[in-house]
Amino acid sequence: QNPKTSAIVKQLVAEGNAGDLQKYFGSRMEFGTAGLRAAMGAGISHMNDLTIIQTTQGFCRYLEKNFSDLKKRGVVIGFDARAHLSSGGSSKRFARLAANTFISQGVPVYLFSDITPTPFVPYTVTHLKLCAGIMVTASHNPKQDNGYKVYWENGAQIISPHDKGISQAIEENQEPWPQAWDDKLIDSSPLLHDPYATVNKEYFKDIQKQCFHRNINKETSLKFVHTSVHGVGHKFVQLAFKAFDLSPPFAVPEQKDPDPEFPTVKYPNPEEGKGVLTLSFALAEKDGAKIILANDPDADRLAVAEKQESGEWKVFSGNELGALLGWWIFTCWKNHNSDTCAIKDVYMLSSTVSSKILRAIALKEGFHFEETLTGFKWMGNRAKQLMDQGKAVLFAFEEAIGYMCCPAVLDKDGVSAAVITAEMASFLATRNLSLSQQLKAVYDEYGFHITKASYFICHDAKVIQQLFDNLRNFDGKNTYPKSCGRFKVSGIRDLTTGYDSSQPDQKAILPTSKSSQMITFTFANGGVATMRTSGTEPKIKYYSELCAPPGNSDVEQLKKELDELVSALEKHFFQPEKNNLQRKTE
Repeated sequence: QNPKTSAIVKQLVAEGNAGDLQKYFGSRMEFGTAGLRAAMGAGISHMNDLTIIQTTQGFCRYLEKNFSDLKKRGVVIGFDARAHLSSGGSSKRFARLAANTFISQGVPVYLFSDITPTPFVPYTVTHLKLCAGIMVTASHNPKQDNGYKVYWENGAQIISPHDKGISQAIEENQEPWPQAWDDKLIDSSPLLHDPYATVNKEYFKDIQKQCFHRNINKETSLKFVHTSVHGVGHKFVQLAFKAFDLSPPFAVPEQKDPDPEFPTVKYPNPEEGKGVLTLSFALAEKDGAKIILANDPDADRLAVAEKQESGEWKVFSGNELGALLGWWIFTCWKNHNSDTCAIKDVYMLSSTVSSKILRAIALKEGFHFEETLTGFKWMGNRAKQLMDQGKAVLFAFEEAIGYMCCPAVLDKDGVSAAVITAEMASFLATRNLSLSQQLKAVYDEYGFHITKASYFICHDAKVIQQLFDNLRNFDGKNTYPKSCGRFKVSGIRDLTTGYDSSQPDQKAILPTSKSSQMITFTFANGGVATMRTSGTEPKIKYYSELCAPPGNSDVEQLKKELDELVSALEKHFFQPEKNNLQRKTE
């Protein structure tokens, strides 16, 4: 019943455009553990009013089956600022349609009245003890995309088998229920609640438990620039600074207000590094700020850059910031816990493709480190399990600039990470140390961890399948590579098939998933490299790391060795020319 998408389809039919109709209606968007992520537009392969109604009907039925008290507890729904003129789709419209679906079935809905950061949804699930949460966002994807992200009652993103159960329920509930399209009905419903004011107050109260140096924050002369890259983050980072008694950061004026066109950047993704930060660098130079904090458009990720002595800007990788935040959060914990026995209940987590620096810190300091599969859904769920057993999970991170610094949110949170980074930098400044100098100190103490990650773009699923099949049948059937150029392979873990050469029974310990590709190679020189497909983008990613024991300070030699390993990996395992893969830089 959306006149815009309806007109698009009628036009295609009139033109007899079978190719596009096949693209729009050939296959339904797949509902996975990350929920939905696709372009906005007409047809069942896109995000639009109808597919949102169908998805929410399925999700509603699945929740009814799982929670006898759903109509008492309810769900929370949040949205970012994305909008798509040509199809009439927007995050706010989708959120209202989803709310209407639940309310029509007598389920209370806590619908935010305005845009919020993604972490506010999992926070609200936990804080108000709700059954589930939905965030309508496509995070840092291109402007035409949108997404539908789902949280379970434990405040973490869903993991299997919920994705399959919800997917099945969507298939069974495709015909829109009566009044499904009429989202105006919710405005007069007693079941509609707005958690905006409460959550804004409570969230900023909760993150203050991570504020340890209020006096330094009040006095610091360090200046910060913040950009929200045309997303939702501006207001919330300003409030977070206020909560920590820090002077507000300078906001990049061209990027501080939400704009679904993302006019000043090619990709609204601070992970892409310097290109996204051009305007931030200019503002920092003008205002004499030393540190830049950049959120992605839904404010669950954080990138950080610091001006060096040389006048150059250093953009920290996700692994480097993970090392700094891990060191900082543990140091703050240690200074506030005199009971030495308590450390046996302290945990930190990171994903298997992230740097193992936390493992090195944990070994030396005596707390626990665990790795999980890639993605915060795994870290959030594991953190909740540990917390339920009375453990303290201080920190979790992934190399894709995602950080969980505060146990009140069981997902990555770019707002709390930004203000905690600012406090850390302010504290270090009183010791005449920069973030870069402290990072070197962390590596000197716990051993250098050099990492390098990138990706190739490939739109052909067959080519991707073939590439991974070749690696599994490298020298004849069911044989993996024994070397990569001059580098000898000493171990293989394949989380698609469940094979792990390092285990006595050759079975991997981490859960396996046949639907995604992921192989990790360990090399005789201590290097580790993982190749995997992305769940939300047409990319084959790789992650590599060389770890040295403390005391090995020949960093340049380590970097050179890793560069050579990565070149060999690209040449022999990816074969970009043969497979027609597009490099990140292109």
